[in-house]
Amino acid sequence: MAALHITDIESAINWWRDRSPSPDGITACPEVRALAEVYALLVYYHESECDEVSMPAKAKAAWLAWYASTPDAPCIAICSTSQGDATCKGCGRSFEEVQHWTAMSPADKRVVWRRISMEGTAWRFNRYAERAREVERGGVAALAGDAAEPGSGAGTLPLPREGEGSGEGAMKAR
Repeated sequence: MAALHITDIESAINWWRDRSPSPDGITACPEVRALAEVYALLVYYHESECDEVSMPAKAKAAWLAWYASTPDAPCIAICSTSQGDATCKGCGRSFEEVQHWTAMSPADKRVVWRRISMEGTAWRFNRYAERAREVERGGVAALAGDAAEPGSGAGTLPLPREGEGSGEGAMKAR
């Protein structure tokens, strides 16, 4: 069974605090209190993970509600495992993780999300993250390829450079 990392518990607490703010500045909603108990025990015992099976039912329900608000899969629709790579260059998941994603539990998925986020080597965290920031700076016009200035590169996805990718189907920059 997968372990839930303390940062996920903290994110769930903050999500619930935003969703159900304290009416008086002191009292927390029941979901925050349930998650805070788990968080406090992790801090007290100097642990960074808790077993999802031993988590109290109210805390687990609150965590699952937060989880449902997060992106399910890290996929960016550029799967190099289909080209024979053991690890996808687009999202950072292993071939087995990609294949079994739909059968994985929410906690197992969060373990994978944490690993690929910490590694930060997948295109979703570097090449395409930079492009996302460029699009945000350029505004809505940069999203529409036909609305962008011809030759500006706005509205186009960068292709992998020569030598990136694997197998015969690897794309080459033109």
